[in-house]
Amino acid sequence: MDEARQIVNSIQSGKIEPVYFLMGEEPYYIDKIADFIADNVLQEEEKGFNQIVMYGRDTSIDEIASNAKRYPMMAERQVIIVKEAQDLSRTIEQLTAYAENPQPTTTLVMCYKYKKIDKRKKLYKAVAKTGVIFESKRLYENQVAQWIQTTLKTRNYSISPKGAQMLVEFLGNDLGKIENELQKLQLIVPEGTQITPELIEENIGISKDFNNFELRKAVGMKDTLKAHRIINYFAQNPKDNPLVVTISLLFSYFSQLLQYHGLSDKSKGNVARQLKINPYFVSDYTTGARNYPMKKVSGVISLLHEADVKSKGVGSVNVSQGDLLKELLVKIMH
Repeated sequence: MDEARQIVNSIQSGKIEPVYFLMGEEPYYIDKIADFIADNVLQEEEKGFNQIVMYGRDTSIDEIASNAKRYPMMAERQVIIVKEAQDLSRTIEQLTAYAENPQPTTTLVMCYKYKKIDKRKKLYKAVAKTGVIFESKRLYENQVAQWIQTTLKTRNYSISPKGAQMLVEFLGNDLGKIENELQKLQLIVPEGTQITPELIEENIGISKDFNNFELRKAVGMKDTLKAHRIINYFAQNPKDNPLVVTISLLFSYFSQLLQYHGLSDKSKGNVARQLKINPYFVSDYTTGARNYPMKKVSGVISLLHEADVKSKGVGSVNVSQGDLLKELLVKIMH
């Protein structure tokens, strides 16, 4: 995220603010910025007396402000990092008095995950004036594959489009989980390597042949045999392949097919832009649109709604998820 990079670059250049309020739904960047501050603002020998980590559940606003007002010992500044600061959400506005007049020799970092403070209230305005407010937003799933590619590129790796899509479909948009799996791969394969579906299967355990990406492709091609092989595998491994995820991804695919049918310009570049997909996958939608006319796509979307309700136990008592998926597939590909 560009804003996170700007904060890091600013600190590297020596411009260190007295307050950093890091908030939002995506904890990955909050942790990254806080870790960077913890590692880089003070010299190693200064940290013993001048770097404090506090936790929201174990402290109070008064205690945080009291620590922040102290002067550093044998150093130019002190760093106070408050992790899980969202546990102080009921009293967080009490930090306003300190934020309005922060100690210039203290760097206070508030890690306020999964929530954000009200922009209309005094605390937000005070921090915005005297320090930095950073909102870490969740990436949409159609943005995560690009994030994976960009992240690996900065580390001198690359990844195939299918490989990136496999990670997204298996791990969703949880950047922390994805980062953990990428780090595992980086320990195993040398720099300069392209991360392939085969490497992902061998080292992460995501099947390159039996996954939602391959199911979606088989359904789009009306490859009945392949689709049934995949759902039989899903039925045997339900914990790794929950029905709700499969229905969600199929719903996304057919919704995009509906959008594809409505495009007057079906050139590869325009389709990729409008559907927000990698150009590599445009052919999957071209094939799908040939096999599923607009009226059929609308019908499939209704079937997926119906299956979603059944998967939650409404109107389908004692029916396995595998049987529900098989029934759904027959109706879609009929």
